[in-house]
Amino acid sequence: MTEDILNLMDKRRRAKGEQKEYESIHREVRRKCEEAKEAWLIEKCREIDTFQRQAPNTMYRNVEELMGKKKASSTGKKWRNHNGKRENSREMVRIELFDDERKEIEVMKGNFAGPPILKDEVRTAIWKMKN
Repeated sequence: MTEDILNLMDKRRRAKGEQKEYESIHREVRRKCEEAKEAWLIEKCREIDTFQRQAPNTMYRNVEELMGKKKASSTGKKWRNHNGKRENSREMVRIELFDDERKEIEVMKGNFAGPPILKDEVRTAIWKMKN
């Protein structure tokens, strides 16, 4: 943030009632912020280039500042049960979420075999299959 951008932001805050003036100042603030960010990025890249051979640790620090630090991933997964409560046990969540109280489906009994399959039908099916 430059002093110029801060002054423009203050001017924008005072112009909140007038829509046209507010929008024009807002566009200018955004444009100047983008320019300042671009200039900052270019300067950081130049610093990284100069420190590449001279001071690698400083270079890595600048790269980290530029890219942001990596966030550590969580080691222990947590699942939520049907009440939204966190559970550590995958089995407990499975039981709570997938436990089914519906009645069992009756299996139809009887011989549902169709007509017998002929050898020629099997040969034809095999020949039509892709390799």
